[in-house]
Amino acid sequence: MKKVILILELVFLVSCIGKKEIADLHPNIILIMADDLGYGDISSYGSTTIQTPNIDLLASEGIRFTDFHSNGAVCSPTRAALMTGKYQQRTGVEGVVTAKSHRKVGLHLNEITIAEELKNHGYSCGMFGKWHLGYSKDFNPTLQGFDEYTGFVSGNIDYHAHIDQEGYLDWWKDSKIENEKGYSTDLITDYGVKYIKKYNPKQTGKPFFLYLPHEAPHGPYQRRIDNVLRKVGKAGTAPVNKDSISSIYKEMVEVMDEGIGKIIQTLKETGQYENTLVLFISDNGANEYGNNGGLRGYKGGVYEGGSRVPAIINFPNSIEGGIINNQIILTMDVLPTILDFIGQKPTASNIDGISIKDNLTHQATLPKRDVFFAYKTKRFIRSGDWKLVCEKSKNRDKIELYNLINDLHEKNDVSLDNPELTNKLYARLKTWEKEVKEGVTVVSE
Repeated sequence: MKKVILILELVFLVSCIGKKEIADLHPNIILIMADDLGYGDISSYGSTTIQTPNIDLLASEGIRFTDFHSNGAVCSPTRAALMTGKYQQRTGVEGVVTAKSHRKVGLHLNEITIAEELKNHGYSCGMFGKWHLGYSKDFNPTLQGFDEYTGFVSGNIDYHAHIDQEGYLDWWKDSKIENEKGYSTDLITDYGVKYIKKYNPKQTGKPFFLYLPHEAPHGPYQRRIDNVLRKVGKAGTAPVNKDSISSIYKEMVEVMDEGIGKIIQTLKETGQYENTLVLFISDNGANEYGNNGGLRGYKGGVYEGGSRVPAIINFPNSIEGGIINNQIILTMDVLPTILDFIGQKPTASNIDGISIKDNLTHQATLPKRDVFFAYKTKRFIRSGDWKLVCEKSKNRDKIELYNLINDLHEKNDVSLDNPELTNKLYARLKTWEKEVKEGVTVVSE
């Protein structure tokens, strides 16, 4: 009888130790990225036509950002900044890695990605969705810290046939092309749900990092019920009636939101919701078919509509809900912030992003800093409420200056009224550009 009691006591002790270890684990991280989603494209940011109750739930129980900017005005540059915590110019990915002209280049394997950082600290790392940082298997996500990967590596694919715009089949299982049936948005969600269940810390004893970069609402514009628009070996996309794009676009965003609801529900069912940091962002502003919330400009542009994007963070264990954050944040701030939440700092020495953890958890004011943006011939520097826009040319750069606190829609250029400030900001912009490009081979359109 004494032996039985002793065994039961040992089992109870081991059980308690196991529970303590799980309780002491770092938080799970889920990073969800929409593609070309505009500042006004979801209901928590003012949309009256598109309903996104699940994204809105994350916002109501977390923090909604009003001045969050994508590092780039197009896909690849923002993703390079997200993965590395640097201005994308330092990585060489300054423009779109195109399906037509850049099939042999990508994010250099020497770059230390967010997945590699987290993996070094005991995380399981999975990615399902859009990579767009290299077409060749030599740049595959499984070589950049992700233990599992399913998705596509191009800028966009046919949502049903999974063929890129140059006619290549583009659906990967780790480092091999292996197609499967399904609407890409639903497939990304399904893989995310399976990953959460498979890598539940209660079973594995380690936290997970799940990266879900969606294709929606990027073109080609297709609903679940629509026909295939692309064929293998044929470049281009079959035309869609422009009059129907707005209704298709609405459904594409709402299907993505439905999938995010499944992710939230799975976290709750597995007991991981409270200890999971969920971040939802867009890679840049919307094009002419989306809604940038009345901001000037679109994707690819230098004005607010091109880079100011919806962004939400939810972490019940550490972040108070229902807060609106008006600080200037960039995509490159994600890596150092996530590492700060687990008590770590980035490995690389030339990180440009900053941790905003204290701001999120204690509403601490962020240090003052200038932030910069460059795409093709377009540039801007943001210094507090001031924004200087520069269009480069062979003869003389075109300069504009806006005070965003008074002129968020950038209608009133005040550069001539503020020559000293204009010259000072312009000089800082030129200095920054020289610094981040020094010794870098640039991948651009």
